[in-house]
Amino acid sequence: MTDEAQDRPAPIRVALSNDYEIALLGLAQMLARHPDQVQVVDLTTLTTMPREADVILFDTFGRLPDGDQKLRKVVAENTGKVVVYSWEEYPEEAALQHGAVGYLHKGLNAAQLVAAIVALHDGNPPRDADGDDDPVLTWPGQALGLSQRESEMLSFITRGLTNEEIARRSYLSINTVKTYIRTAYRKIHVSSRSQAVAWGYRNGFDSTDDTGV
Repeated sequence: MTDEAQDRPAPIRVALSNDYEIALLGLAQMLARHPDQVQVVDLTTLTTMPREADVILFDTFGRLPDGDQKLRKVVAENTGKVVVYSWEEYPEEAALQHGAVGYLHKGLNAAQLVAAIVALHDGNPPRDADGDDDPVLTWPGQALGLSQRESEMLSFITRGLTNEEIARRSYLSINTVKTYIRTAYRKIHVSSRSQAVAWGYRNGFDSTDDTGV
């Protein structure tokens, strides 16, 4: 082994956490582009990581920020640093209140995301994104033309939440929620909530989470 190889730090072990394995596959592909810096050791829907991880990247797809008990359990049950990976609709303040050590935006491209994970692992604030590459966006239903928010609304409906519950717990207005749901229905060619729930179960939108959405 060369001195250079001996001096090179080992990749940071990263576990990816979410209620939907399909939501984690694209994220894993992003991180796999940088094997010298990060190593994905788990894609899991569990709260306790099957393998020891240095950083746990908690993807908030299909989760609401108000009282996120799963995030609290992930923080409590693991030694790795928990970092929330989300959009503005799941505010950074909520992530930190639930015990996360950091918050990363889903608009980051692969190189920016890895650099931010490394910085948080080392106890440093992430640098402002300055890359020109487009972010890689992945979520269930994207191939069908669903936006991230439309896809999340379908996940909430499949889990049995009412429009009022979604609005209250996501800090969105009821009219905004209804608009997302209407446009999602058009894209998946359904006209009722029962049809949307059936579509959700057929297409992997039923959640593995048992801690409450």
